[in-house]
Amino acid sequence: MKVGVLALQGAFREHAEALDALGADVALVRVPEQLAGVDAIVLPGGESTTQDKLLDTSELRAPLTDALSGGMPCLATCAGLILLATEVLDGRADQRPLGLVDVSVRRNGYGRQVMSFEAPLTVAGLDAPFPGVFIRAPRIERVGTERGGAVTVLAEHEGVAVLVQSGAITGACFHPELAGDLRLHERFLSQVR
Repeated sequence: MKVGVLALQGAFREHAEALDALGADVALVRVPEQLAGVDAIVLPGGESTTQDKLLDTSELRAPLTDALSGGMPCLATCAGLILLATEVLDGRADQRPLGLVDVSVRRNGYGRQVMSFEAPLTVAGLDAPFPGVFIRAPRIERVGTERGGAVTVLAEHEGVAVLVQSGAITGACFHPELAGDLRLHERFLSQVR
């Protein structure tokens, strides 16, 4: 099993380190040829408008959309979730989300960098709280039921969805790669194996 990490911008190294610690064969994905050789992919946090543009310049937009539409397992965190949403609130006019997870997200919905915080999250299937690290995090403002079935909420913070599942895609508003807790990466790998 080879797990790709989209390495155009953002926290891709931290995801690669977490996956490597769990024994996964990790490949950094920067061009379509590298995507073709992976069984699953992580879309990291970072700056969503920059990542959106880099999907085009790297020519990864179409192959990534095709792979994910075809059922490739994906863990998308923070900006990664924004890339996959059906609607981005407060995004740039030229921002084009892939529309694969039926959620509406607000960029920086929890505030600017200085408003970053950590919160214990009760995650479906985990026996103890998970440390949610929220840094300029998107806020899910709508969870829908289109695009291949209902979106399942796996965790909430103060009554708002922060971890969702849609088919083979898991989307998090927070940064599990910075939590010092590998359980969400482990959960993701269990879906790939």
